Amino acid sequence: MVITTHHKPDADALGSSLGLYHFLKKIGIDATVVSPTDYGDFLKWLPGEDTVINFEEHTALATDLVQQAEWVFCLDFNSLKRINEMGKLVEQSSAKKVLIDHHLEPETFADYGLHTTKASSTCELVFMFIEQFDGVDLMDKTIASCLYAGMMTDTASFKHSSTYPSTHRVAAVLLEKGAEPNKIYEAVYDNFTADRTRFIGYCISQKLQILEDYRTALICVTADELKKFNSITGDTEGLVNWGLTIKGIKLSVLIVDRTVLRKMSFRAKGDFPANEFARKYFNGGGHFSAAGGESTNSLEATEEKLKNALKDYRHLLI
Repeated sequence: MVITTHHKPDADALGSSLGLYHFLKKIGIDATVVSPTDYGDFLKWLPGEDTVINFEEHTALATDLVQQAEWVFCLDFNSLKRINEMGKLVEQSSAKKVLIDHHLEPETFADYGLHTTKASSTCELVFMFIEQFDGVDLMDKTIASCLYAGMMTDTASFKHSSTYPSTHRVAAVLLEKGAEPNKIYEAVYDNFTADRTRFIGYCISQKLQILEDYRTALICVTADELKKFNSITGDTEGLVNWGLTIKGIKLSVLIVDRTVLRKMSFRAKGDFPANEFARKYFNGGGHFSAAGGESTNSLEATEEKLKNALKDYRHLLI
């Protein structure tokens, strides 16, 4: 059995994958977590992280695992393009495919699915999956810690509108099972390099643009700036959220030049459809208020395209 999740996984993606992995081990099922790419150091404390196979580093092994698998669990993504080169492998695999996800508009590639947008996170959905198999009594501190990490981060410490009554009920059970909120928070949020802290400060003080006509905050980061601050995977995590801390801002956008592609993050307040905007203009998607996209244009051309695109949505921003 293979468990996989989206490229550059965050705490919900990796936490849900490892939470499910540990549960399956408990009930005697052999499984392997395969990540399409690497991920940030701030996730390397997660129990079982050292067993994860990085597809980019161990392509032959990962390919064999997917091709031989009888079941492939697809966690925290709604489209096979979100797992990069692994997408074709999973699509062509004869394995039964199970989708566990909370993003809008999932593709129909899976044989079975546990999907709803009325869940805080995929980690909450994995808890529901375990619950359906009467497995809550088998949950331990290891499983609880993995799932709590994803719920905490995807809700921004339980403050987003995606925090439902069920979210707190599940979190309470995870605490009873041994999850330690203070230690998990410190491991995720207080675990970055000095370079990363300087990078965040530089972006806010030197790169932040306020597009007043559109109540939008924009940060564009060049490839040279990433090098200047010795940026590693995960160092831009959360940077887009800073724009929404500014009074009156309804949309925050981060554009990062990853050399081959310009990667984009969108965070919104109110009735601005970040996922629709990302899908329409930047080959992206995601949640209503939190989405991602990409561009093959230069950083400058991508910025210009964004500013032009905002004109069509100004009525939802002013």
